[in-house]
Amino acid sequence: MIAPAATEAIDRWLGQLSALKGASANTLTAYRADVTGFVAFQQAHQGGPMGIGPLTRLGLSDMRAWMAAERGRGVSARSLARSLSAVRGFIGWLAEREGFDATAALATRSPKFRKSLPRPLAEDAAVAMLDRLDTQEDTGWIAARDVAVVTLLYGCGLRISEALSLTGRDHPLPEVLRMRGKGGKERLVPVIAPARAAVAAYVSECPHDLAPDAPLFRGARGGPLNPRLIQKAMERARLQLGLPATATPHAMRHSFATHLLTAGGDLRAIQELLGHASLSTTQAYTAVDTARLMEIYAKAHPRAQAAP
Repeated sequence: MIAPAATEAIDRWLGQLSALKGASANTLTAYRADVTGFVAFQQAHQGGPMGIGPLTRLGLSDMRAWMAAERGRGVSARSLARSLSAVRGFIGWLAEREGFDATAALATRSPKFRKSLPRPLAEDAAVAMLDRLDTQEDTGWIAARDVAVVTLLYGCGLRISEALSLTGRDHPLPEVLRMRGKGGKERLVPVIAPARAAVAAYVSECPHDLAPDAPLFRGARGGPLNPRLIQKAMERARLQLGLPATATPHAMRHSFATHLLTAGGDLRAIQELLGHASLSTTQAYTAVDTARLMEIYAKAHPRAQAAP
């Protein structure tokens, strides 16, 4: 248990993130766990309750002690960097409210880690995935549903949560969808004809009443579709196709971006289509594209093949 004053402060901070920055429920849950764990550690580390006063007096050594303890219990550098970001956000907010110097916490260096590149599917593999999903389910409308969802991921670059947020009111799909993504950021997403056709095919076969305010995509019993069912469908398909474990629903979104870039798409336009707040996030796809070009070069160039 942490001190009630600290709990109340965390609640107010999260409330502000939700109200002013549109942080998602998942983000708020993760931040709460990160900051609560940090305060609980400091409480044990300091040997007393961590109210507002002790939080304002934390120094660099306290921050380093927490980070060392996290690494000692097996937390990865990437996860620790995320937790540190949450902690710095909370302490920075608290410093503004309480008027203390938060330099020690805000200047704490994030652990270094190697950012993993997105792992898209090759174009033929992405098409093969859709073809396999269309045939692996015995129940026709469920197969049509899986194809429709994954086509939205690959054809429009939607996140799976965004695809499953569509309601009966969104059918028939327009040529342009207005989507609300992470942080409440809105974007306009062109919907290609195959995606509209896939959703229309699903709707024509779905046995459930798709009311305007109800989810468009349904589970077998008519409830909202659990994203895990799409993940499992793709797991079965990738095993049958011999694709790597990275062939996930999110990989279809990566494939959308990478294939657009390969075809000459503008990086800024792709950023808007994906709903990335920062261009640096989208720039990861240029590294993917470069890696692919280098792979082709290594296989095709005579001098590369002749190298020992």
